[in-house]
Amino acid sequence: MTSEITLFVNPTAGRGRGAHAAQPAASALRDAGFSVRTVLGEDADDALRRAREAVAAGTGALIAVGGDGLMSLALQAVAGTATPLGVVAVGTGNDFARALGLPIRDPAAAGRLAARALKDGGHRDIDLGRVGERWFGSVLASGFDSRVNDRGNRMRFVGGRFKYDLAILAELAAFRPIPYRIRLDGGEAVEIEATLIAVGNGTTYGGGMRICADAEMDDGLFDVTVVGECTRTTLLKVFPRVYRGTHLSHPAVTVHRVSSIELAAAGVTAYADGEPLGALPLTATCVPGAVRVLAGHREGPGRTPGEGTATGI
Repeated sequence: MTSEITLFVNPTAGRGRGAHAAQPAASALRDAGFSVRTVLGEDADDALRRAREAVAAGTGALIAVGGDGLMSLALQAVAGTATPLGVVAVGTGNDFARALGLPIRDPAAAGRLAARALKDGGHRDIDLGRVGERWFGSVLASGFDSRVNDRGNRMRFVGGRFKYDLAILAELAAFRPIPYRIRLDGGEAVEIEATLIAVGNGTTYGGGMRICADAEMDDGLFDVTVVGECTRTTLLKVFPRVYRGTHLSHPAVTVHRVSSIELAAAGVTAYADGEPLGALPLTATCVPGAVRVLAGHREGPGRTPGEGTATGI
């Protein structure tokens, strides 16, 4: 392994935390004896191009400094390669780092962990989701939650978390169950009415909402959380439970564990790792061991495809 590694930085992440976080992360890596090269990029496309060039040139690791948006870009650069990914999570949501149990908003600690993992061979090979040529690490969202994202992204007059609180209220006012057509692991297509369908490689989205609370990132399976047809009153009761993951026991919620899923619904945009993925229909596939993350490896048994929790729908 080369001692030169690449720091992949989003300077605007977390309202400017990205720029401040790069220095302590780089210092921790240099103190461990690594030569650090920084990649910024003029925009997302340019940043991704530069990151891919670094990977192709044989960098010892790509260390992503930013939020889930930058982690998503980094995954596009390293997935399916031998280049390990380091995570310095300093964004707003940080769901990818949270699912892996990595430091959040502590760039020095994250830098030290990455340096130690590079020296000691401490890593974890994890699965990724794939839709066409696009990879995702955490959750693919569709339905009520993605419509909240759509509406929030259109709101220019407010910012921060308050924008999405307003978007939730607006979507609740217009709430209707969505007719979906789904196919699990290439089986028979099923038509259902659902509030949302979330495809989880990781456990959380939206900065800690445990929508796929039992998902494991190295079992070769997605956890697909289906919130079925329910009234606005039921949704208001169930939705707050997502923060604790206790919604999975509600009779309106079903979880499927599968290696692939086909989703179709009219007028629904999918989001993956918080970024717009495109309109349904789509097919998502879980790719085992698609990326090597600089972290301690967790041992544990895999799970059986089709295994589910809760009943309903």
